[in-house]
Amino acid sequence: MTRWPHPLALLLAAPVVVGLVGVILPAFGYLPALGGTAFSLQPFRDLFAVPGLAASALLSLAAGLLTTLVSVGATLLFTAAFAGTRGFRLARRGLGPLLGVPHAAAAFGLAFLIAPSGLLVRLVSAPLGLTTPPDLLIVGDPMGLAMMAGLIVKELPFLLLVVIAALPQADPERGLKLARSLGYGRVAGFTLAVWPAVYRQIRLPVLAVAAFASSVVDVALILGPMTPAPLAVRLVEWMGDPDLSLRFQAAAGAVLQLGLTLAVLALWLGVERLGAFVCRRMAARGARFHRDRPMRRAAALPVALAFAATGLGLLLLALWSIAGLWTFPDILPPTLTLRSWRDSLTSLAAPLARTAVLGFGSALVALLLVVAMLEQRRRTHSGTGPARLSPGVAALLYLPLIVPQVAFIFGLQILVLAAGIAPSTGLLVAVHLVFVAPYVALALAAPWFALDPRYDRMAASLGRSRRAAFWRLRLPLLAGPILTALAIGFAVSAGQYLPTLLIGAGRLPTITTEAVALASGGNRRVIGVTAVLQTLLPGLVFLAASLLPALLHRGRRGMRA
Repeated sequence: MTRWPHPLALLLAAPVVVGLVGVILPAFGYLPALGGTAFSLQPFRDLFAVPGLAASALLSLAAGLLTTLVSVGATLLFTAAFAGTRGFRLARRGLGPLLGVPHAAAAFGLAFLIAPSGLLVRLVSAPLGLTTPPDLLIVGDPMGLAMMAGLIVKELPFLLLVVIAALPQADPERGLKLARSLGYGRVAGFTLAVWPAVYRQIRLPVLAVAAFASSVVDVALILGPMTPAPLAVRLVEWMGDPDLSLRFQAAAGAVLQLGLTLAVLALWLGVERLGAFVCRRMAARGARFHRDRPMRRAAALPVALAFAATGLGLLLLALWSIAGLWTFPDILPPTLTLRSWRDSLTSLAAPLARTAVLGFGSALVALLLVVAMLEQRRRTHSGTGPARLSPGVAALLYLPLIVPQVAFIFGLQILVLAAGIAPSTGLLVAVHLVFVAPYVALALAAPWFALDPRYDRMAASLGRSRRAAFWRLRLPLLAGPILTALAIGFAVSAGQYLPTLLIGAGRLPTITTEAVALASGGNRRVIGVTAVLQTLLPGLVFLAASLLPALLHRGRRGMRA
């Protein structure tokens, strides 16, 4: 009997398919609303005639591949060197706050840190005798290195999270014991004996990172080059141009972006095969690499830098939001003032409230749907081991994260306009749900399936129904993971830039769209206020998610999953 994917997976995949259809048709000249009544290759001819297109495409390709390579490599080395140690547990505790920081806020913080007038240069200005910022192009460099650094700072914690969720299924202790008994060092033993099983489980999130990095817009607007900009940024410019004929060119560019992302994914699959070949050769040659202490110490550096860059960046944003006159090369502002907060809060109140409504709306709906899907999967599971999402369902869940946003959101925008649907909060909640639900499922699936099934059997032996066991046992025991998944969903919604901008048609601004709009300006104080508010909102939700389980289970130490 054929088993169809869960309706939630189909629900999330449907907007992607519909959006791709909505962008492919105008890419080939068919958009009756703008006079395109016949298929044509003219949009592609116009696209390929745009100056600097090849440079934009290569930049997007390099960003997708290099960001993924560095992030995965750093995650592998750190996990291999520290899994099961106090340092690994410490890093795990710090992941929650980092994951709650939106991409735009992290990018602004990094910009304030590494810019020629940023904190790092200020710290060395006295020894070097600098009285003015050096004439260096760091933020917005032509090679996109600052943009890639900003992406790595955010994607590294995300990959650490999915690795931590996958580790229990890989039984790392057993694999490492076997490797040590054969004389392998810790890093080599983990790479050969444990990492293959871990990577099989995190492959879809890794592909999602590659797709996101190759088509990112908000981080590219803040840290990326503008002459030329990455392809996704140029597409957004064409989509918002008053000249409606550029919509055909933008659609063709969206198809090109889809092709570029597919090329990044294909190249990454080649990197996977190369890595597997190197591991086989290393095992065949019998190299043990047992003297790996320097490598293990160095493995902490990328993660420490990512944590430090995010933390210092947020501190700088907060300082700039209350700074008076702060000239170079002063390390700290001589005077502090709340003037920027007083001037900005009035205009930011509505976007902030809309961000909260969209975040809670999409996260709550996603949580209800994901819980229903996971519980249905658990009850129908007939195997001996813990239940898991089927590969087909997992692939459909991750489809909105693997297909570039700019490729199908533009198509959805065209279809929404053609259908005469006005932008609304409900419409944005529905669009955000497409991106929120996969992260909620990722955060909740492992603890949901890992809960000891003997609790259900115990409830049944006491005459309780499945429904009673679900409401009175499973949900209270999993209150912590459920609230954490809700907080992650809220943070994902709060960080959505492109779907809010395009589907909302610029009429429903959020704190994220307001923050990114400030990227082209030079008022660091207003940027600081906006970015702090953008970070504070999901941060408060994460704080509540960490405190509520303790309050709910006060005096019940055993109520921990």
